[in-house]
Amino acid sequence: MSADTITIKPNNHRIYHCPNEKKTELLNKLILENQGTDILVMCSKNPELIQEMITNKNVRILEDKVLIKEKELTCEFLISYDIPIKAIVYMARVAKATQKAIMFLDESEQKDLHSIETLLGRAIKQDSLEGFEYTQKAKKEPLKPVMKKLSKDEIKEVAKKRYESSTKEKPKKEFNKDEKKDDRWAKKKKAPNKFLGKDENGKAIFSGKSGERNHRYDGTPRDKYDAPKVTGKKINIKARKPKAD
Repeated sequence: MSADTITIKPNNHRIYHCPNEKKTELLNKLILENQGTDILVMCSKNPELIQEMITNKNVRILEDKVLIKEKELTCEFLISYDIPIKAIVYMARVAKATQKAIMFLDESEQKDLHSIETLLGRAIKQDSLEGFEYTQKAKKEPLKPVMKKLSKDEIKEVAKKRYESSTKEKPKKEFNKDEKKDDRWAKKKKAPNKFLGKDENGKAIFSGKSGERNHRYDGTPRDKYDAPKVTGKKINIKARKPKAD
């Protein structure tokens, strides 16, 4: 079995919410509650400072760099005072515990927990102990506009003005003869389509759009009755003889 293999059960592996300024107080509380248990406290830096602040001087407090040297190091109860810089280092911490392991986590450190849980392959259960919860930030309520209360007479006056405004006739716009009319939709006079001659192929040329609809191929005007009349297809229907009774 690898030295970094975690053997404790998931239910004995937890995270306790704790602000940074209360971590030493929570550490002393857990050490007192677990007297007689082999406790090991791991931290990323300043183990001497933590050692000075705890009441039980017999508890071992080690820095992460010791894990590389002491591979056979074990304990019954492991307490991570802070979150390490790398997720693999946290895995090496927890692998030293034989019974249970916890970690103190400040609210600002929550974002760094994802990499640890990804490497572990599951989420770590989080708990809050009374007196060590995260500080609840007061939510700012949106400011509501203060509506002035109107008296009955003022309400009647406002309603009267609204009614007069809605029923008031709008003045008709007077048309000035000197003003130019909008001639966008005015019918424009089209220039006559004149026959200009024939091209090299003998096709008639006109000044405007193709005049083939109103002129013959040679350019002479086409009579509307000159076009061949399309006759319908004749269908011969033979009368049936009535059947004899």
